[in-house]
Amino acid sequence: MFNKPKVHCLVKRMLEDYQGVLEDLHKADVLEPNNAFTLRSRGNVKHMFNAYQGALEDLDKADVLQPNNAFTLRSRGNVKHMLHDYQGALEDLDKADVLEPNNASTFTSHGDVKRMMNEYKEPWRTLTRLMFLNQTMHPP
Repeated sequence: MFNKPKVHCLVKRMLEDYQGVLEDLHKADVLEPNNAFTLRSRGNVKHMFNAYQGALEDLDKADVLQPNNAFTLRSRGNVKHMLHDYQGALEDLDKADVLEPNNASTFTSHGDVKRMMNEYKEPWRTLTRLMFLNQTMHPP
């Protein structure tokens, strides 16, 4: 089924019209409820607007509909970080790391959470891992 609001959403995202993106994602959810992609996307836009509780609700639903999606877990970990649920954030980020190893975004978020927990050894390990990953992916 062609979902016109999803197409509009993609165009508006390219134009950085995030309020329009959010409106189109609401419409897409009405037309095609319980779509993990729509919920994940809407959760990320809500995160951008600092609507963390709403973002978490959408990302939780997306995870139920499509479990073990590294992008969903990483996004939800970042939202939990903003809600100061550091343990929950680490659990999601660890799962994302298992599903999608060597993702720089996951490493960075993991290090940020550990730093907020005053665990400074872990961010150094994360930084070392990022430097190694960067050298592996972009040799001199």
